[in-house]
Amino acid sequence: MSDVAIHTVPAMGTVVTVQVVGHGETAERRALRDEAMRRATDWFRMVEVTCSRFDPRSELRTLCTTVETPVPLSSVLFELLVFAVAVARESGGAFDPTVGGAMEARGFTRHFRTGAEHPSGVAATGPTFEDISVDRANRTATLHRALMLDLGGVAKGFAADLAARELAEFGDFAIDAGGDQFLSGRNATGDLWSVGIRHPRKRDDVVEVLQITDVAICTSGDYERVSSTGAGGHHLIDPRGGSRTAEVASATVIAPTAMAADALATAAFVLGPERGTPFLERQGASGVWYDATLQRHATTNFASMIDARVAR
Repeated sequence: MSDVAIHTVPAMGTVVTVQVVGHGETAERRALRDEAMRRATDWFRMVEVTCSRFDPRSELRTLCTTVETPVPLSSVLFELLVFAVAVARESGGAFDPTVGGAMEARGFTRHFRTGAEHPSGVAATGPTFEDISVDRANRTATLHRALMLDLGGVAKGFAADLAARELAEFGDFAIDAGGDQFLSGRNATGDLWSVGIRHPRKRDDVVEVLQITDVAICTSGDYERVSSTGAGGHHLIDPRGGSRTAEVASATVIAPTAMAADALATAAFVLGPERGTPFLERQGASGVWYDATLQRHATTNFASMIDARVAR
């Protein structure tokens, strides 16, 4: 296999790239591959339209306007919300989908691609994941107080998982959504996929390189998405107190699904290595942290993923 097909689209405030190795043997096979890649990237647009807190017309914003009334949800929003609440509970609130109001208070009110601002006006403090009830039988959610949801910590990963389903029959493929990645099979040289973890303080450098496959990898870093207002600071706050986390520069998580890696990376960043290590291991995930002094901390099973061919 030497041919590699690549499809790139802007979505969810970043650039999404899908590549499939091989399967260009015939015109018919290429057409099937290319159509699957288009369907894969379409999921990112679908999830963004459904779950954007920046769009007052989105399904998420509609849900947030209704209090103490069960609201029927699409399968996309329902699955995202159920998972987000589950991670919030498992992490003791280190990850919390009700953080939208606090994000707005810190100046994160602008759509990253369009620049449009549509703040909700919801109070910044008070709500937690405990203020959300979900009914699996009827696929509804009930908000017990006014709050603004922010599913940015799971939505991109969920879209990557949906994209991976579209590409599953092709075996060897990679999905990259602004650094959140799902890798399957082998790369064009027949090796495991090589993934570099960005240096938290040197934009064009990496701190280590991994060799992985059939897993997702996501990083939360304090260098991403700085507030556009005088409040300043990165977007990763501790939902339990509303303050920015200063202990960690970046947290990278490897998990079986991109949605899990996405959410767990956010939780791991907030928890820090001491509390985050047992948390990730309970979830069956692996992780590595670089703290504010750039000291490295990792789960015990992380070493097996390091690319020994790359000397650091």
